[in-house]
Amino acid sequence: MTYYLIQWTYKDPQVKALVETPHDRATELDKAVAAFGGQLHDFYYSIGEFDGMAIVEFPDTESCEACLMILAGEGANARLKTTLLITRHEGERAMVRAGSVMSGYRPPIGYASYG
Repeated sequence: MTYYLIQWTYKDPQVKALVETPHDRATELDKAVAAFGGQLHDFYYSIGEFDGMAIVEFPDTESCEACLMILAGEGANARLKTTLLITRHEGERAMVRAGSVMSGYRPPIGYASYG
């Protein structure tokens, strides 16, 4: 299963509705995530660029994208951003793999100019 960070900003009418009728948004997000075989791990409100964020886990990227389509389609968010997360163990394995492969890649510096 793969982890994702979902961040969102509510539209003004949704903020007003939350103030008028406070309720548990984590439970609502959990329903959508679970419907696609995922799991909600953490849910936070935040101050700054986004109004909230959640750490979720899905069996595959397609399931995550389908869930995000449902969330975006409801129109409650002015902004919805998703970031694929890599566990520390996956990161360590990637470091080892990167160090063991000779790709032949050259950075775009030091080339003779064409012209």
